[in-house]
Amino acid sequence: MARFNCYNYSHMTSLVLALLIQICSQPVASGSSSSSVVEFLPGFRGRLPFHLETGYVGVGEEEEVQVFYYFIKSENNPEDDPILIWLQGGPGCSSFGGLVNEIGPIAFPNQVYNGSLPGLLLRPPSWTKVSNIIFPDLPVGTGFTYAKTEAAKQSSDSGGVRHADQFLRKWLMDHPEYLSHKMYLCGESYSGITIPALFQEISHGNENGIQPWINIQGYILGNPLTTRHEENYQIPFAHGMGLISDELYESLQKNCKGEYKKIDPKNLLCLRDFQLFQELTAEIDPAMILEPAFCGYDLRVLPPRISLMKRSLSQKVKDPNFPSKCRRLGYLQARHWANNDHVRKALHVRKGTTGEWMRCNRSLPYKQDIHSSFYIHANLSTKGYRSLIYSGDHDMGFPFLSTQAWIRSLNYSIIDDWRPWHVNHQVAGYTRTYSNRMTYATVKGAGHSAPEFKPEECLAMLKRWIANEPL
Repeated sequence: MARFNCYNYSHMTSLVLALLIQICSQPVASGSSSSSVVEFLPGFRGRLPFHLETGYVGVGEEEEVQVFYYFIKSENNPEDDPILIWLQGGPGCSSFGGLVNEIGPIAFPNQVYNGSLPGLLLRPPSWTKVSNIIFPDLPVGTGFTYAKTEAAKQSSDSGGVRHADQFLRKWLMDHPEYLSHKMYLCGESYSGITIPALFQEISHGNENGIQPWINIQGYILGNPLTTRHEENYQIPFAHGMGLISDELYESLQKNCKGEYKKIDPKNLLCLRDFQLFQELTAEIDPAMILEPAFCGYDLRVLPPRISLMKRSLSQKVKDPNFPSKCRRLGYLQARHWANNDHVRKALHVRKGTTGEWMRCNRSLPYKQDIHSSFYIHANLSTKGYRSLIYSGDHDMGFPFLSTQAWIRSLNYSIIDDWRPWHVNHQVAGYTRTYSNRMTYATVKGAGHSAPEFKPEECLAMLKRWIANEPL
């Protein structure tokens, strides 16, 4: 049911604020926000064993953007546990992907789609075991989030950050019982650009008296895009993992001088070497180099940057011996599930507002206007905020080498030097802690989205970090 919209006000007495919170919590006939509790989901047997809420929050000057979200209460102690905000990467990837593929309590089986409605399974190592989680679909055009006008469909890094800030403040006014909860912003991949910027936006808003005040404590980023020069570390990573020869690596270093993102078209020797590198790794999944190459993907929608792989796989997928089961088959299951009319009705998606649901909308009219988040990290650390940065150590697209390089450039003092961290008496990865309240960790054997590959280890990492315990 919709609630009264309360966002733009500041410098109020505690009495007026309390009155507004009471008003905002009362349902009214119409408005920009709506929410519904979902007790049953198509494909899942029986009542959901956790509290799921879906809804919309209007953002923008005229509330021309309607942000769709999923909210799951903590399965531990929702009244006291912190709130995590999970933003998927992309840009344009739905947070539902994070919910069902990475950190939420339900998942799709990794099996070939058989034409029926995909089923849902419980995922025990869910981050909802220790936290409440909001999964908003941002920026506009992502998932079930839609724009009321053509102009509002245009988005950008900075515009998406403003919308996310407005979304969180309005959501809290609609849910006043969570106003005092500790909040952490979380994401991965492209969210390495937007999460720090959003955190800074919220921090500035808090300092300037924008209400409601948000109790932000820190942020968590996995295999994050940060400097937009991550591609320069793919070749050292590939060499270290034995994917290219010593001779090719040395030639690449000599002819390209470490710059692979923007190669001078006149540098023919570098172009030659780089093309050979692409050919040698064309059948390697850059998100996880140990897995079958893009099994489960619809080859028609692969990004252009992996066209070599697209060509090499076009015949192999017809081979009966090609892998029929892999982790990524769950991505296709999600696509079929989310485009089912009964599913959309159960989720309370507004009919006719969005077309085909895609895990990642690659055709967003989007401007990348935040060129690096490196200096934002530096600014936030001076304010005493905590951060956890982790890397799945088998991700070639956003390799741990690039993340370690920009962290090293911050010149933070080390207070707990490089050491293994453990789960179930086994090495789960390696970690280092810095004086500016930043913790870095690798997740051993994980790829680009570490919780997909190592869910137990990542839950343990989250639980310890939130509790201010050493990993």
